[in-house]
Amino acid sequence: MAHHDPISHLITPNAGLAQLNERSRDIFRQIVENYLATGEPVGSRNISRLISMPLSPASVRNVMSDLEQLGLIYAPHTSAGRLPTELGLRFFVDALMQVGDLTEPERRSIEAQLKSVGRPQSIEAALSEALTQLSGLTRAAAVVLTAKANVRLKHIEFVRLEPEKALVVLVAEDGQVENRILTLPPGVPSSALTEASNFLNAHIRGKTLDEARTELEAAMLRAKSELDALTQKVVAAGIASWSGGGSDERQLIVRGHANLLEDLHAMEDLERVRLLFDDLEAKKGVIDLLGRAERADGVRIFIGSENKLFSLSGSSTIIAPYRDNSGQIVGVLGVIGPTRLNYARVIPMVDYAARIVSQLIGK
Repeated sequence: MAHHDPISHLITPNAGLAQLNERSRDIFRQIVENYLATGEPVGSRNISRLISMPLSPASVRNVMSDLEQLGLIYAPHTSAGRLPTELGLRFFVDALMQVGDLTEPERRSIEAQLKSVGRPQSIEAALSEALTQLSGLTRAAAVVLTAKANVRLKHIEFVRLEPEKALVVLVAEDGQVENRILTLPPGVPSSALTEASNFLNAHIRGKTLDEARTELEAAMLRAKSELDALTQKVVAAGIASWSGGGSDERQLIVRGHANLLEDLHAMEDLERVRLLFDDLEAKKGVIDLLGRAERADGVRIFIGSENKLFSLSGSSTIIAPYRDNSGQIVGVLGVIGPTRLNYARVIPMVDYAARIVSQLIGK
């Protein structure tokens, strides 16, 4: 006996969800677009006025009931209107949505803002600026995750603080400065700190922390006889202090929290945003989530519970990786906001911002 498919009349033969017949697709699109624009459920009477083909509210209700069976829409409460489910939003984003291109003024605005961040400032400043821009344009919170381990080193300096404590000052090629406190072996003379600095500077320039560590460990073996024992200890302590965070040391920058508070409809919206703020504060989860995008090219979209982190707050995340001049992915940036983000507009913005940041870093 043939398996009865309750939705076969909605879909053209031998086709999947993406092949909803035109009428069903039109009605579904109206429900999603109304939700993305207003956050409100829409009823059959309104839809029959909005769609391009003449259909009675009763016919629209029949199609809505089929869409509901498919799991694409649901009735939120006693309201006669319907909202898209997460599955529905995913289907809309993947199959029906026309991703708009950025307008020339939008491109110029993003580019000008990012490129106005002058060279003396750090990449961090450029990223922060990029996020402020992205957050303003998308009305969502913008996030970036950078891997500190990918920074290329320019210079290192030891500054003695106490007889057995020194500050290690790491200066990166992009202008970032990082300080670490180092415990010195007893009896280290200033000459050993100078010698250690000279030795390290001869080997680290232009390398990432990981590359520098590998290079230095090899150089130490080769130079054992040239360096005195205390200098060797300072160099070894310097190398060890870098491996503290290793390549897992990540930096998360979030801009535009306040955008998430605009346009709230009800107490449950406020609760959703509060949960989202809590999630953003618990950086570990955000870092894990964004880290997933580092293994993929192009823009990634996580809707609602597709990302475990934000499933409680029902938020969407749109992120893209950016690269350094060797083409390596060195971080991800994007936006986090309610599931009713303007996907068609936000996706190209995130993509473009990631490309501009890659160009900046590539320089």
